[in-house]
Amino acid sequence: MNITLPDGSSRQYPDGATGMEIAESISPGLARNALAVDVDGEVRDLHRPIEDDAAVGILTWESKGGQMAFWHSSAHLMAEALEELYPGVKFGIGPPIEGGFYYDVDLGDRKVTAEDLEAIEKKMIELARTDSSFERSEVSKQEALDYFTGKGDGYKLELINDLEDGTITFYRQGSFVDLCKGPHIPSTKPIKAVKLLNIAGAYWRGDESRPQLTRLYGVSFPKQKLLEEHLERLELAKERDHRKLGRELGLFMFSQKVGPGLPMWLPKGAILREALVDFLKEEQLRRGYQPVITPHIGRLELYRTSGHYPYYADSQFPPMFETSEDGSAAGSDSENDLDGYLLKPMNCPHHTQIYDHVPRSYRDLPVRLAEFGQVYRYEQSGELGGLTRVRGFTVDDAHLFCTPEQVKDELKDVIHLTLHVFSALDFHDFKAQVSLRDPADPDKYIGDPSQWDSAEKAIREAAAEMNLDTVEEPGEAAFYGPKLDFMVKDALGREWQLGTVQLDYNLPERFDLSYTDANDEKQRPVMIHRAPFGSLERFIGVLIEHSGGNFPTWLAPVQVKMLPVSDVFIPNADEIAQQLLDAGLRVEVDSRSEKVGRKIRDAEVEKVPYMLIIGQKEMDGDNVSVRRHGEGDKGSMSLSAFIEHVQVEVADALDSTRTAAAS
Repeated sequence: MNITLPDGSSRQYPDGATGMEIAESISPGLARNALAVDVDGEVRDLHRPIEDDAAVGILTWESKGGQMAFWHSSAHLMAEALEELYPGVKFGIGPPIEGGFYYDVDLGDRKVTAEDLEAIEKKMIELARTDSSFERSEVSKQEALDYFTGKGDGYKLELINDLEDGTITFYRQGSFVDLCKGPHIPSTKPIKAVKLLNIAGAYWRGDESRPQLTRLYGVSFPKQKLLEEHLERLELAKERDHRKLGRELGLFMFSQKVGPGLPMWLPKGAILREALVDFLKEEQLRRGYQPVITPHIGRLELYRTSGHYPYYADSQFPPMFETSEDGSAAGSDSENDLDGYLLKPMNCPHHTQIYDHVPRSYRDLPVRLAEFGQVYRYEQSGELGGLTRVRGFTVDDAHLFCTPEQVKDELKDVIHLTLHVFSALDFHDFKAQVSLRDPADPDKYIGDPSQWDSAEKAIREAAAEMNLDTVEEPGEAAFYGPKLDFMVKDALGREWQLGTVQLDYNLPERFDLSYTDANDEKQRPVMIHRAPFGSLERFIGVLIEHSGGNFPTWLAPVQVKMLPVSDVFIPNADEIAQQLLDAGLRVEVDSRSEKVGRKIRDAEVEKVPYMLIIGQKEMDGDNVSVRRHGEGDKGSMSLSAFIEHVQVEVADALDSTRTAAAS
């Protein structure tokens, strides 16, 4: 068989050669460090035979696929340790996740506390040193049912009942056997350092009516030094946690009386949020976007036509059914035919109606409709987390309706806008994921295959012409079209999906959207979904942690803090503050009866970019004494010179990011 390696070279191997044999043929060092193998985009065990021609990459710790296989195996190792320490424990699921792994377990009447984690870690390292192989075996459904019936593990039996015969695999390492499709590393030996990080509750299969299991989170590494560095980053992440900084900086709050997952913006947070919104609105107007506003609810019929209701019912709030005069629900007896309304889970169906409210000609296209639209999704309470996972959030949504010939240029402009946003907010480490069709399963996708070919070609060419660092992911496209997702690394090295661009052939078809071409014939527009921020709440949560709350001057809720050295200078500070406000700057006066040293320290903690000290010297000289956050005393200057300095800094920051995005 012909094996194509990542460098583009091709080698021949006997049918059934394994990833390990390929690694050994390349170099002994690669074989020593190999953890898994990528075969045509699928991560597999190194010892699993490869039967056909394929593109193959050997995965080490330095690759995401290698790390995921390593952490998946570590989850099984933790399960083996738990089974030895807590006989009779039952297991739910134990997947790898970004930054580690977890396993959901049922310990019966027993509980695992933080004090027990060290003993579990020690047992894991003890078992890892036995160098037990991860052995894959294919089993029949009946064999799987018999095994876990004998073990008395009802959670695994429920999972097995959902599987088709002929698709079930077990993995064994040491004395532990698990229902699992893999992949895994060759043996437990590479697992040299382990830390269990957290204990949480998790409802079985995410259903609040089902039993609550104990979820154990952990992380593991092939070297102790890597674990120590990771723990240092976690400590830094705690200091930068947006929930902690949000409280300290007075940005947002939650109230149980309002409801979990429904953030409320405090004055400083509202200023921060509006500054971001205004920044993007201005850029959109430059690029020909038309602002629109749509309601927070829509008729069920709108979402039936779009396909969102009832097929995404698990992620939506319950519908509000209309009632007849007798109090019964209006419409037929079937819920699928009842009249009513739905809290808006997305903006796109509303935007199709704005596009369709007047006849469109090819001369009108592209039509770019933009809205900071509030939407609502029902997230399980256990999955909520600060601003990054909420139930009510705002999407910087825009929907572009264009001809097929306009798609590439529209994509390039969206990419340029996204790069401008990232540059303005100091996100410089990112890559673009091109999500394509799964060539092995074409029936998953709607639309003409030739349209897909054109769309995928347009995304590839637009990304290349914009010099994006891209990775292609076959099978990750939405059913309605290919997409481009921006995967951004923050200052702590964590990866977030922030911006997205999606091509859609589904909604124009479902809503029968059209435009008249040059021959006066009806044509179907292409719809592009676009959101550089994505969820504004989530984006701000990531931004807080990325910056540590040190926002650039143009974005800071308070740009200048007036610090009178005593009460007698407060009127003068108020007068100067008004001049700063008139110049368009955001300013506060610290009128507390505190010493100026305390006021400076507090302003530093609040991360205010500029502090102006107002005392007798400043009053006599008609100057202001300037301090810069994190830099200290910057000397004395006239008020007009200071205002000009800050205004130029803000203007230059935004102009330079626009220039950087263009290049």
